[in-house]
Amino acid sequence: MDIEERMQLILRPPTEEVVTVEELRRLLETKTTPVAYNGFEPSGLAHLGTGLICAYKMRDLIEAGVKVKVLLATHHAWINNKLGGDLEKIKLAAKHFIHAWTACGVPRDKVEYIMADELYDDVEYWNKVLKVARELTIARAKRTLEIAGRQSVEAKKVADLIYTPMQVADIFHLGVDICQLGMDQRKANMVARELGPSLGFWKPVSVHHHLLLGLDAPPTWPLTEEKAKEVMSSIKMSKSKPTTSIFIYDPPEEIRKKVLRAFCPEKEVKFNPILEIAKYIVFRERDELVIEKPAKFGGEKLEYHSYGELEKDYAAGKIHPLDLKNAVAEALIEILKPVRDYFASNKEAYETLAVVKQFEITR
Repeated sequence: MDIEERMQLILRPPTEEVVTVEELRRLLETKTTPVAYNGFEPSGLAHLGTGLICAYKMRDLIEAGVKVKVLLATHHAWINNKLGGDLEKIKLAAKHFIHAWTACGVPRDKVEYIMADELYDDVEYWNKVLKVARELTIARAKRTLEIAGRQSVEAKKVADLIYTPMQVADIFHLGVDICQLGMDQRKANMVARELGPSLGFWKPVSVHHHLLLGLDAPPTWPLTEEKAKEVMSSIKMSKSKPTTSIFIYDPPEEIRKKVLRAFCPEKEVKFNPILEIAKYIVFRERDELVIEKPAKFGGEKLEYHSYGELEKDYAAGKIHPLDLKNAVAEALIEILKPVRDYFASNKEAYETLAVVKQFEITR
């Protein structure tokens, strides 16, 4: 596979931003097997974002010949008081996440899953944490708290301010060339790029993927791009808001119910969660979406072979929101069938799901 083919795989949606494209190309030209990582707070169930969207990028990187490391950031979740700060629950949730990505098509033998505990016994890791902390002001550490799903005013304890130095240290301790995380993790990656060379490390490439919207209407509407950046932590799909999230193992009737009550303003294509699912998931998985109008409205069958065609007709009012919802719900039910089958047939996966479902999920 040549460099351009590898580039296209890494740049493929849901990738939203690369810092920088030129550095990524140079990395692929000079290093046969670069290392990429993503880090996750194991803290509950896997929705379309943490499940499918993240699995897509893992698969793209693997196909592009990149070594993928996934950090199950148990202690980050503990600092963030996820699952009530119960470390044993967090560790079980980590095992559950591995099953979730496997169910979503990530080859188990192609990913190096790393439990955070494996890092923390090494004094060199903490040396890196302190090096980063020495160069990071308190004000900036607070501003980066978006990576933990929080606002700067929510920093109440010293541990809150350790979160970012730990995440940056993860990158260098794991030997990461490519930080492949969601857009909400951008600030930590920029700290790593800025401080890396001056601390004797390097400047990692950052590949940020799109964050799926939750199914609820945003707090204000219409929503501008600038306002969306301010409120993204509250409008992205989140497991702490189960009625506004679609989980990868939701049964068909639950998917239909959630999609039908979702926010889907007529003719509006920006910040429309149903169109986002069509764009980032349906057309990723298949090359056609068929929308059928009820007989009383003509019974017309519309066939779309690209997201661009679908968006154009929706913006023009040629597709009713209800018809779009019905089509997307059925497509999603079919796409997620292998996930449901995996959890039904794999005893350990089923048991982790059953236990995690009982946890009280916190933000």
